[in-house]
Order: sequence, then C-alpha cells, then structure tokens
Amino acid sequence: MRADARRNRERIVAAALDRFAACGPDVGMDDIARAAGLGVGTLYRHFSDRQALAAEIAADALVELVAVTRAASASGATGWESFRDVTQHSTGLPLALVKTLSAQLPPSDRFEALRAESNGLLAEIVARGQRDGSIRADLATPDILDLFSVVVCRAGAQPGDSVTTVMLDGLRPRHSPEPGQQHTAAAGRHLV
Repeated sequence: MRADARRNRERIVAAALDRFAACGPDVGMDDIARAAGLGVGTLYRHFSDRQALAAEIAADALVELVAVTRAASASGATGWESFRDVTQHSTGLPLALVKTLSAQLPPSDRFEALRAESNGLLAEIVARGQRDGSIRADLATPDILDLFSVVVCRAGAQPGDSVTTVMLDGLRPRHSPEPGQQHTAAAGRHLV
C-alpha cells in the first residue's frame, strides 16, 4: 500500500473511532469521511461499507490486545504485575466500542481466534500469579477473566480510574492484619 493510501486509511479509522464513540454504531459514512477530512469516495475505496470499517476497528483492537497480553505473558514479572500491565493498557483500547460493534457484525473466525488467544494468555498470567502468590488463589480464573472483561470493556475505562483500581486491588492476596493493626487502621476511617 502506498504511503498516502496508508495515511488515508489511518485517518479514516481514527475518525471512525471518534464518530462511533460520539454517535454510536449507526453513524453515517459521509460523517466519517467528513471527520477524516477526506471525500466519501476515498473512504469507500478503503472500506466497502460501515460493517467492513467496524470489522477493521474491532480486529485492530483485538490484535493489539493479543500482542500486549503475549508480551506480558512472556515477561519475567509476577502474575499480578503482568495482569496489571495488560489491564492498564487495555483500558486505553476502544474495547467498549469493539464490544458494541462486534455484536452487530456477523460471526468471524478471526475475531473468535483473537479472543480465544487473548483469553488463553490472560488465563496463563492469572495461573502464574496464583502460583507465585501475587494473585488471590480463592478466585476461579473464569471469574477473573469475566471481571477483566467488564472492567476494560466499559465506556470511559481508564488505567487509574476507581473501577480499574478496585478490581486490581481486589485481586491481590488477602493478608490478615496483625492483631493491633486492624483497630489502628479502622480508627482513621470516617463513615458518612
């Protein structure tokens, strides 16, 4: 692909992400072309219809999720550190939009393979964390993966937002406080 064609395609995808997020999955192709600063003919040369454009956006996000999860899985970090890194990166991906768009797309072997690979790699990270003691062992892996999906596939997800932070904190192993520590810790709290 020529450099100018690649740049146009990138502009279209970026504009589509923005317009889908702002207007929902039924945004018009004319609106996307206008937002990209391109003619509608250029848009249609790259994508035959809105469904093809949505499929491209979904595939790009899933490919990036797999790459990040694969890298974290291969790292020498603890399971929790790897899980945290994948979670924080994933909140920056348009996964809420992908979830909405993919619900309207026909079943795809490629999407299913990417989902299965990312889930498998994430399950390996969780298992490693449970073995090394950095992730709670009293939670089942499918439950942790479901929780991960809910957290990263919601609108407005951010690496340091309260929902993401609570999930990550909740996956850390529980340690019983020393007898005198519980009272001291609780004494500083205020109930409203």
